[in-house]
Amino acid sequence: MTPSITDSTVKAAMAAIASESATTEEKIQMLIELAQGLQKKPKTPDDLWNAVELYQQAIKMCGTDYSLWKARSQAGMAGALKSIPEAGAELLLQAKAGYEEALPILQQLAVPEEIAEAQMNLGLVLQSLVAFNAARITDSIAAYQEAMRVFTSEKYPQEYAILSNNIAIAYLSMSGGAEQQNLYEGLAVQTFESALKYINLIEHPREYAMLQNNLGNALQYLQSSHPIENNLRAIAAYNEALKVRNSQDTPLEYANTIANKANALFNLPDNPEKPELGNSRNLLQARDYYQQAWEIFSQYQQTEQAEAVAQALQEVGAEIRVSMSN
Repeated sequence: MTPSITDSTVKAAMAAIASESATTEEKIQMLIELAQGLQKKPKTPDDLWNAVELYQQAIKMCGTDYSLWKARSQAGMAGALKSIPEAGAELLLQAKAGYEEALPILQQLAVPEEIAEAQMNLGLVLQSLVAFNAARITDSIAAYQEAMRVFTSEKYPQEYAILSNNIAIAYLSMSGGAEQQNLYEGLAVQTFESALKYINLIEHPREYAMLQNNLGNALQYLQSSHPIENNLRAIAAYNEALKVRNSQDTPLEYANTIANKANALFNLPDNPEKPELGNSRNLLQARDYYQQAWEIFSQYQQTEQAEAVAQALQEVGAEIRVSMSN
């Protein structure tokens, strides 16, 4: 078997460490830089595993003499572990431990942005661990809010948008009684809307589209006595996202948004003033969107999404037949 570029990189790094030509600190830095390179654009999961190996070597070399480099290596390794596809609870718990060990040192010795990045990533790991009953969503939100002290809307709008999005999604995942549920859903909508005061279509189109799409989802499923009004607001949000997302440049994001918009149309009367007249026109529009989304998801082998949209296509087809027979 021909060794991959990644294997060659790791071997070259190990050879360089064995040489006498660099100081210990330079060798540590080189290991971290190589690991970051593999981590940034991994072609296969092996790239991420090799990054983990390089970080481990760096941690060994740090010993007790290079605390900051050790903390950076621990945070880097945690990032690689959480990025491994289908990372289960074990890898995520290792990532959590890495961030939690690194953060006290980073807080003493690193710049605020580096600390905030580690807190942001710890929040992501905690949010992923909730599904395994291995973390609390409130701890995830707290980590994001700490990161937001540095990643403000004025100085770091992209990070601010991502943090706002993650916090809102965390609120939506929280469960409780009817009153609590309403509170969490309201907080999610409020968080999206607050972020959109600072994130605009021209300067940050990608983040703008992400926030609008997810605001639409939050509005659509809001427990409320005004479902028609919420669906209209959701459709307006999806339309804003579709100013950025299109089938050529961002096909999967586009498919996601039109499928979401179809869900809203499915439940929206053609004339909101006269809901008793039905929604045959909106059902036809929903079917067209589902069909488009299904074709894109199928083309890009997104099996789970394609199956969900195929199911929705069957349901909307049945509704159309009922509305035509009336």
